[in-house]
Amino acid sequence: MKNMKIFGLTGTNAAGKGEAAKYLQKKGFSYFSLSDVLREEMAVLGIEPTRDNLIKFGNGMRKKFGPNALAIKVKPKLKSKSIVDSIRNVSEIKELRKIPGFKLIAVDAPIEVRFERAVKRNRIGDAVTLKDFIKKEKKEYSSNPTSQQLLKCMKEADIRIINGTSLADLHKNIKKSLKI
Repeated sequence: MKNMKIFGLTGTNAAGKGEAAKYLQKKGFSYFSLSDVLREEMAVLGIEPTRDNLIKFGNGMRKKFGPNALAIKVKPKLKSKSIVDSIRNVSEIKELRKIPGFKLIAVDAPIEVRFERAVKRNRIGDAVTLKDFIKKEKKEYSSNPTSQQLLKCMKEADIRIINGTSLADLHKNIKKSLKI
């Protein structure tokens, strides 16, 4: 695993992590998502992959198998020039930092912008009011070691990107920040 270039993505809901990942994929990076690990497990069990179910199931896996369980599951798949999306627990970061060349990117945007984006993308289980959006988001701010620790993860970031304007600006910021 020498000379690896692996970027992890963390950040708030609808901040643009998915768009950042798409941009990096266009630059030749392979994409992996900790949420996809959950979706695969949930599909086998017949559990609908709503946001609330993903949070509950992920927290359950962390409690049962350890807070770094999702990172452990994805690590063998990683190769040089990889992106790991949906990092939501500090233990996942610690596990991925064992890989030489790993850097964590936090993507954020103003809450009103993120809520508007979430409404537009219309995912199952997303909030329909700003008040509900804020309430759901607070569930991801736990300090419990087996839960989502989004704010703690963002504080661990090597690179922070604010994505409050356009997609073109996001791409410029990524290119500049990552020197790619």
